[in-house]
Amino acid sequence: MNLTGNTILITGGGTGIGRGLAEELHKLGNQVIIAGRRRQVLDETTAASPGMKSLTLNVEDPAAIRAFAGQIADEFPALNVLINNAGIMRAEKLLAQQEDLADAEAIVTTNLLGPIRLTAALLPLLQSQPRATIMNVSSGLAFVPLAITPTYSATKAAIHSYTESLRYQLRATQIEVLELVPPYVATHLMGGASDPRAMPLDKFIAEVMRILKTEPTPKEICVENVKGLRNAAASGRYDAVFGGLNAALAEHP
Repeated sequence: MNLTGNTILITGGGTGIGRGLAEELHKLGNQVIIAGRRRQVLDETTAASPGMKSLTLNVEDPAAIRAFAGQIADEFPALNVLINNAGIMRAEKLLAQQEDLADAEAIVTTNLLGPIRLTAALLPLLQSQPRATIMNVSSGLAFVPLAITPTYSATKAAIHSYTESLRYQLRATQIEVLELVPPYVATHLMGGASDPRAMPLDKFIAEVMRILKTEPTPKEICVENVKGLRNAAASGRYDAVFGGLNAALAEHP
């Protein structure tokens, strides 16, 4: 991935990993647009980085995504990088779920359908650029699930699978497809910001940026802290890693 001269859209860019990536990519001279539901959070982020732009987006709404894609094409016709980062994570007790499965359905809609719909809506614009990148943010939990967040883990596994297929289908185009695989990072997702076991956000972002600067860019961007999860099955340690993860993080996913 070329890290300069881009027009970059980052969903969920007002907080956490999305904001960290937005700030670093903005510093490199890219035009960065962050998108999210909460206007106040977006405004706080752009105020801290003059020149960064923001647009509101509800990734649960298919009609809103289609309208948003049209707005992007009108206002930022040079868009050539899409980072699908927006996501929600909720603990679920499968023996005591709501009848309407509201939490599970919201997680699927935001974490899986949102990126699929937004990618589809923006693909024609990305195809029109001389070079383009789609980066989907999955999770180490795509490879070893956290049992108390079953739907979150499942959506991240699905994003990994979708990204593999997207990369293959776009292999003859000028669009590269990357996957960012975070470990447990200290963000406000599920209250992890104050957990000492989580990887500090600044260290995570710094390591990601170092990886992105390598040539060629790895198709999966994995910091050292996530490799135990990512490679658990291949190393023959899946059962041990699954057991250890769920024992250690049962109260703090």
